[in-house]
Amino acid sequence: MIMLPEEKLDLILRRHAEISDRLAVGPDSATFVALSRELAELDAVVAAIRDYRNEVKEIQGIAALLAEPGLDAEMRALAETEHDEAKARLAVFENELRLALLPKDAADEKSAILEIRAGTGGDEAALFAGDLFRMYQRYAELRGWRVEVLSANEGTMGGFKEIIVEIEGRGVFARLKFESGAHRVQRVPDTETQGRIHTSAATVAVLPEAEDVDIDINEADLKIDTMRAQGAGGQHVNKTESAIRITHLPTNTIVFVQDERSQHKNRARAMGLLRTKLYDMQRQKLDAERAADRRSQVGSGDRSERIRTYNFPQGRVSDHRINLTLYKLDKVIAGEALDEIIDPLITQHQADLLAANER
Repeated sequence: MIMLPEEKLDLILRRHAEISDRLAVGPDSATFVALSRELAELDAVVAAIRDYRNEVKEIQGIAALLAEPGLDAEMRALAETEHDEAKARLAVFENELRLALLPKDAADEKSAILEIRAGTGGDEAALFAGDLFRMYQRYAELRGWRVEVLSANEGTMGGFKEIIVEIEGRGVFARLKFESGAHRVQRVPDTETQGRIHTSAATVAVLPEAEDVDIDINEADLKIDTMRAQGAGGQHVNKTESAIRITHLPTNTIVFVQDERSQHKNRARAMGLLRTKLYDMQRQKLDAERAADRRSQVGSGDRSERIRTYNFPQGRVSDHRINLTLYKLDKVIAGEALDEIIDPLITQHQADLLAANER
């Protein structure tokens, strides 16, 4: 059964109507963008609520018909058939509504940074990393996303020891986040004269692209000192307290500016310098978190940590997390059938979330 009470569903419908009305009167651009984004997120939920409620009304109508004592046998049989069919549809709509009501990952709509690194396997691993890059590149092109290579370290025989790309588009992270992990390939390398199958690996990390950090400085966190600028004796800089030293107490970051004769100008410069320093600290923190996230995603690149195996001799792709095997390796590696793996992974993730919510 639906976990949320009916009044919560009514609240969602009212919010959807309210946003539609506010957009109709033409708000300022920032409000328009924010409301449009919220409306887009609610559209699927509202559609699911309406489908569910319409089917409930349909079942209630059929139930009322079946309750009529004078209903003839033929009509009763027809109504009972329709009742069973409506109940089956209701179960589908109810499940769709439950999925629509699941908490959304705030990063799902973001663009993503895709990092591919050759793991065990030497030159063959680098070649495989190149194959994975082209697979994701083609997949992105098919979905209308933009791909930009940020850095690349090519392998000695081709492919990449490491390649980092930005994939820009709406919902990139939601589609690609389950690609993170160790990918294993089994095939006969071109340089193998005995026809032996070699196994190598590459790691993939998919991270939501971080937006610019907006540094909001609380005046209460600042200790501001004015003092005479340090210069040659007798000069103007020694006679006025124009120099500014600002200490950001939470981080103990100190900036000092005395370049201008005006205390006001020095303060403005000092605040700009402080913002730059705090922004740099925040970027370093984000980089450290990203590195930790990457380590948790891809491990060491060892074959035993694989999430997926690409077996070229058998034309087979197996995703070990959901026990899925497809015998269409050529289309998967070309990016054309990758959705046939991604969609079941998303479905499994949704099922896990539903199960967790019902505990």
